[in-house]
Amino acid sequence: MTVYLLDDTLIFPNPENAEPNGLLAVGGDLSSERLLLAYRNGIFPWYSKGDPIMWFSPDPRLIILLDDLYVSTKLKKVIRSNMFEVRFDSCFEDVIKHCSEKDRRGQDGTWITDEMVDAYISLYEKGYAHSVETFHDGELVGGLYGVSLGGSFFGESMFFEASNASKVALYHLVEKLKSWNFDFIDSQVPNDHMKSMGGKELAREDFLHLLEKSLTKQTKVGNWGL
Repeated sequence: MTVYLLDDTLIFPNPENAEPNGLLAVGGDLSSERLLLAYRNGIFPWYSKGDPIMWFSPDPRLIILLDDLYVSTKLKKVIRSNMFEVRFDSCFEDVIKHCSEKDRRGQDGTWITDEMVDAYISLYEKGYAHSVETFHDGELVGGLYGVSLGGSFFGESMFFEASNASKVALYHLVEKLKSWNFDFIDSQVPNDHMKSMGGKELAREDFLHLLEKSLTKQTKVGNWGL
């Protein structure tokens, strides 16, 4: 296999040529144009501070089909209690910064570098990146953010400062996406937490076919909280 070196040209190699660990290419930049092109091709950036920009397309891929979200009895009670206020796109910068500062089990540091934060804030300002926020007594206690194209939502990261806060955000995101006839949430790399929420693994080839069909839908650009 070959890891491709990107230059200033807005192009990506075929994701089917990725390494077994999903690594496809190195280099390029995090401009909004390149990020959107990457997502349209089933590719996303993932690297640590001090490393070059690395682009991945893992096989298998983890997605949540909207009707498959698992909501436990406990979580249903929390949702019905209305203990959290849920908002969309009200404080995107706060959410991504919380995500970047959160310790991850088994990880040294964060992959959400300052450069990544700036890049996704730019996508948010252009109407392609979105956040879901949960508040308790007026304080931000959980949330998630990601990118939307066509009928697909590409989940990037989530955080919580109160039990179930991020799960409630995910539930309300799924409900909104259902109402807009979205197809799935891309959770990218398989992990036990998202599997417990209903995530399923797809072969990269199957994911790319699903994505291609989903991208024929019109992208819902703009602030989702308005």
